Amino acid sequence: MKEKELERLTKLKEIEKELYQKGFKNICGIDEAGRGPLAGPVVIAGVIMPQDSMIEGVNDSKKVSEKKREKLYDIILEEAISYSVAIVGQDVIDEINILNATKQGVTEVVDGLDVKPDLILVDALEHINTRGIPYEPIIKGDAKCYNIAAASIIAKVTRDRIMIEWDEIYPQYGFINHKGYGTAKHIAAIKEYGLCPIHRRSFTKKFV
Repeated sequence: MKEKELERLTKLKEIEKELYQKGFKNICGIDEAGRGPLAGPVVIAGVIMPQDSMIEGVNDSKKVSEKKREKLYDIILEEAISYSVAIVGQDVIDEINILNATKQGVTEVVDGLDVKPDLILVDALEHINTRGIPYEPIIKGDAKCYNIAAASIIAKVTRDRIMIEWDEIYPQYGFINHKGYGTAKHIAAIKEYGLCPIHRRSFTKKFV
């Protein structure tokens, strides 16, 4: 590993390092993908990485190429002490809103971990049910915190794969390219073809 990358990862692990020194052992990072799109689910992932984990390239998923994310996904899951993924569909998002759907997903992730963390670090969410496990919200956590960054990659890859599968069923919308986000091409397709079953009705009112 190059010195510059080692320095970057060491900095990304500063928050965890302090927490390990305070006696926390299993720290779970939680992040989501898909709060903003017009279609598809929101995906929430949680991961507990070993204290000495230093996977080259782990970063906020938005800063990592699709090809690299796919590789990192496998390495992270292989190395993780425990991980969990929750997929909350567009029907739930429309019913209870995106914020509450994301919070519901966080609780599902906590329930799905087979190793109970003694602390959860979550990207900027508050008032969540973590089943009594203490949590700390960190603004822009996916760019500041190793475990949250790892979770962001798991969430993003999982959601992208789901949207690529939907693209095969509804190719006219171009989900393979924009993954459901509100690009000009996606909005033009909605205006031409109307909504499909995976569109979020609460997000697309102004286009139909």
